[in-house]
Amino acid sequence: MKRRTGARLTSVKSALKKIQENFRFVIDSYDRLSYNYDKLSYLIWKLRIIKVKQQQLANAELAVMDLLWQNDRLTARRIREQLYPDETKAQHGTVQRLLQRLEDKGYVERDRSLSVHLFSAAISRQAYAGGQLELLASKLTAGSFAPLITHLVEEKKISHKEIDRIRAILDGKTGEEEKR
Repeated sequence: MKRRTGARLTSVKSALKKIQENFRFVIDSYDRLSYNYDKLSYLIWKLRIIKVKQQQLANAELAVMDLLWQNDRLTARRIREQLYPDETKAQHGTVQRLLQRLEDKGYVERDRSLSVHLFSAAISRQAYAGGQLELLASKLTAGSFAPLITHLVEEKKISHKEIDRIRAILDGKTGEEEKR
């Protein structure tokens, strides 16, 4: 009887050891997958930002974005009313096409959780402006911002307050330190 019990105990221990090894393998695999998923998500996010930086908006698209930057979230109807306040002819289709194009380009996010969709800017005004400045610098000055800034300073297009703000940024001060 002791031999059978000992043999069973050995086989149970062996089975438990295999289960532990398999469990460790599953956990390690999960950790690797989770890490790779996070890394992939980050890369997709970065590619989206790069894609957005390289696209220039048409004037009508920029008008929609301006409304979204000012108001955070709007319905298509509210956008239409603000863009075309005096129009007798309905412009619903035009606004819908503009919003769809902006969504396809990654500039606008649509909240479909309600019966009436809400639209919001997926990129800040500052991020868009920065991307456009980078695009302009790469086209005109081989990526250098110095000629652009020099021109703005020489033509007095930058106020003393803005120059002080730029100086503070270059000196490593944050916005909170400036307010003190």
